[in-house]
Amino acid sequence: MNVFGAVVLFTLLATFLIRLVSELLNLKASRSGLPSEFKGIFDEEAYLKSQAYLRASTTLSLYSGAVALVLLLVFWFSGGFNLLDQFLRGFAFGSIPTGVLYIGSLMLLQSLISLPFSIYKTFVIEERYGFNRTTPGVFVSDLLKTLALAVLIGAPVIAALLWFFEAAGPMAWLPAWGALTAFSLLLQYVAPTWIMPLFNRFVPLEDGELKDAITGYAKGVNFPLEGIYVIDGSKRSARSNAFFTGFGKQKRIALFDTLVNAHTVDELVAVLAHEIGHFRKKHILISMALSILNLGVLFFLLSLFLANRQLFDAFYMQDLSVYGSLVFFMLLYTPVEFILSVFLQVLSRRHEYQADRFAVSTFPRGEALIDALRKLSRSNLSNLTPHPFHVFMTYSHPPVMQRIGRIREYLLHPDR
Repeated sequence: MNVFGAVVLFTLLATFLIRLVSELLNLKASRSGLPSEFKGIFDEEAYLKSQAYLRASTTLSLYSGAVALVLLLVFWFSGGFNLLDQFLRGFAFGSIPTGVLYIGSLMLLQSLISLPFSIYKTFVIEERYGFNRTTPGVFVSDLLKTLALAVLIGAPVIAALLWFFEAAGPMAWLPAWGALTAFSLLLQYVAPTWIMPLFNRFVPLEDGELKDAITGYAKGVNFPLEGIYVIDGSKRSARSNAFFTGFGKQKRIALFDTLVNAHTVDELVAVLAHEIGHFRKKHILISMALSILNLGVLFFLLSLFLANRQLFDAFYMQDLSVYGSLVFFMLLYTPVEFILSVFLQVLSRRHEYQADRFAVSTFPRGEALIDALRKLSRSNLSNLTPHPFHVFMTYSHPPVMQRIGRIREYLLHPDR
């Protein structure tokens, strides 16, 4: 094993260990009593149920992560990367089709490894705790649609990237970066119309009190809403959510039917105000800009490692290839990606606080956001007392207790 292999192996083991410590600390922190803020929302039975759900889902997550890590190491050290490469080269399809098949095969193997855990989580854990509404037919349909999209969209994108790095010379990372960025922006624009409806039904919100309240609030903050839709989230889960998607005239808000059915009009408008806050504070643009920048750095560094013999030796590869460089560089890039993910989680939590503040400062009944968060925590069996280290490593949203505390401060001291 050379230095590249040692770095990848150390990173894989270190990130798993950090995740293990984080999850165990989180389980330990969850054993404290029901916070007074949630008395009347959670009863003792519901709170114990939320802790049991946390233990069950955490245990499954750790098992799945351990199995994936062990199988990756077995595949690596048994020469699996090279065996797959030599097998596909035997068909003599050419470098780009072979590369697409190679990367696609590895992604398929990864999906097959995670599939049993996904089935168990959906039909055992989620079912046991009252969340699952996914039928076997819907589950299989989702898998087939996802596979079809991977072939129809993913394969051409991979082929294009391989072509750029094979044909465009030392500066290939620049046109590759530009092309993938443009494609990603286009996908954001067309996804609400062409892709998302493959999985869920979007029905325009009916005229009535809720629609009037939402449109009235949006006009009051000078925010154009092109469409308000109810999505059939109950088709798969009892969980609730709301989100914005798309750009320009394709921008729409989607409210899960489970959310609409469980909350008051004021609570729903407060949730919407929070989402509009993300747009008003340019959080969406900031996240996109950081993702694009990260992609550019990744492609630049990849260009430095193309056909690096030592990198291929670390994975027992016989022949050099652009597609092999892409796969092995992504493994080498893991520590950078890990650090970036922690930074992005910190930034995301800051953005959530800012969106909360926007909501309570622009919606006269800002207290409704607290009520919505309390109800969502109850219906989703959220962990009310996560460990700070686990929050730091994995949470994109601040813990609900901290969010509620900040919202109360905003309401009491709006000028601070």
